[in-house]
Amino acid sequence: MKKTWWKEGVVYQIYPRSFKDANGDGMGDLRGIIQKLDYIKSLGVDIVWLCPVYKSPNDDNGYDISDYRNIMDEFGTMEDFDELLAGFKERNIKLVMDLVANHSSDEHRWFQESRKSKGNPYRDYYYWKPGKPEGGPPNNWQSFFNGPAWEYDEATNEYYLHLFTKKQPDLNWENPKVRQEIYDVIRYWFDKGVDGFRMDVISVISKQLAFPDSPTEDFTTLVERYYANGPRIHEFLREMNENVLRHYDIMTVGEGPGIDLENGPLYVGDGRQELDMIFHFGHMFIDNGPGGKYDPVPYSFLQFKKVFAEWDKRLSEAGGWGSIFLGNHDFSRMVSRFGDDDTYWKESAKMLSTLLFTLRGTVYVYQGDEIGMTNVAFSDISHYQDVETLNAWKAAEAAGKPMDRQLELVHMQSRDNARTPLQWDSSENAGFTTGKPWLGLNPNHTSINVAAQEDDPDSILNYYRKMVRFRKQHKDLVYGDYLDLLPDDEALFAYERKGGKHYLIILNFSASQHKVPLQNFENRELLISNYSSTDNSLSLQPWEAKVFLIN
Repeated sequence: MKKTWWKEGVVYQIYPRSFKDANGDGMGDLRGIIQKLDYIKSLGVDIVWLCPVYKSPNDDNGYDISDYRNIMDEFGTMEDFDELLAGFKERNIKLVMDLVANHSSDEHRWFQESRKSKGNPYRDYYYWKPGKPEGGPPNNWQSFFNGPAWEYDEATNEYYLHLFTKKQPDLNWENPKVRQEIYDVIRYWFDKGVDGFRMDVISVISKQLAFPDSPTEDFTTLVERYYANGPRIHEFLREMNENVLRHYDIMTVGEGPGIDLENGPLYVGDGRQELDMIFHFGHMFIDNGPGGKYDPVPYSFLQFKKVFAEWDKRLSEAGGWGSIFLGNHDFSRMVSRFGDDDTYWKESAKMLSTLLFTLRGTVYVYQGDEIGMTNVAFSDISHYQDVETLNAWKAAEAAGKPMDRQLELVHMQSRDNARTPLQWDSSENAGFTTGKPWLGLNPNHTSINVAAQEDDPDSILNYYRKMVRFRKQHKDLVYGDYLDLLPDDEALFAYERKGGKHYLIILNFSASQHKVPLQNFENRELLISNYSSTDNSLSLQPWEAKVFLIN
């Protein structure tokens, strides 16, 4: 297997509006990140993924871009960005940005021109369609954020497609001019010195041009059957690679809603000349019901383990590479979702990080997870900012659903769980800002914060640092083979990693003690554990993790 810097690197994801505010306006900014460059370096990470900082009206927190070559006023200036980039380079940290190429903002110049008339030169930059003869949108597609995926525009008596909010019209990748515009944007940032892109919802850029009605209201089926993996998706990605990507020493990772085990390797397989990695969501959508995340079904731990095993096998067979993550800006906090954020908060947060750093694939750590930040439970919907959350709330109200139950779902599922400001210390605003935070702080910042953990050798923060070093010292944990040993165990996750060296990893996903039912690992040496004990046995305390070298 070919070895590269982006396979061995550890990625730290920064959501800039919630990272650090330097000017006191309540919103994180580029200068706030600059102030914390040494902290980022101290984590041991090699790559930073920076969520969008482009000019935007912020209907979807920067994923609605009005100018791809300028910086959002709230975040700073291009001079600030250049200083930040130079600061990363001085510390040998690579910078990866977000590429939002499926849609722009409706305030982008292209769309402003496009909506003026049917004959405008930019009209074909987007998908404009007349309504059905009997009235209404061109088809029954629904947006990712609830409601129709089409918005009527009186000026020309047509609808435009928006798979996300109505202020995020989908770009028409069938138009070669659009593709060249995007390639020029990519070149602009690469020539500045950026080291790669995380490509937002890249799996949906190719559309089914017949725009058929969907016979089902099951949103997961809608995405898989009609939105993702369109007829020209791989042609477009190969063209992008040929035109731009292959000419730079960079990394690419595609966000892939609708990507599955069958088509996933087509994006990253050896010789495909498309992307380096993808984010699949098999383990992240595991509790989504027919109506999506706000229509949940029981979570399956067995399915959770199966997702990792199946993806590792398929990508290995295809010569492709995966992304290992348990949280980001679009999901609940990982310790609240997959661990125990109450009685065994510290133990489970450390155990989950052990899982991250001992699987095959590039590891992604989301800001705040390194200190065990948890979900927030605001008392009222008025405290939430996330457009997805608010749209789901309105839909539940309109459907007459019990709103006390809906608030419980918001507490579990809202993207704002991951977007509350980073907790730097126990002061009034958690050291995030001297002003009023753009989004409310989690009240537990008085006990869960960087300052409280910085000098504590037993802290979650220092365990993360330890695991980063550990992975770099044991390259077989990056490249070695993976084998799930207990696929049917309801509490234990046990697997082998084999390369030049042989490792056994055992993880307890429960609040009970367990004896791991494994044989043939007698000659083992305990290398690392999230408990202070040096117990070499195959017995695990609640939420304990052990990594052994097998001799």
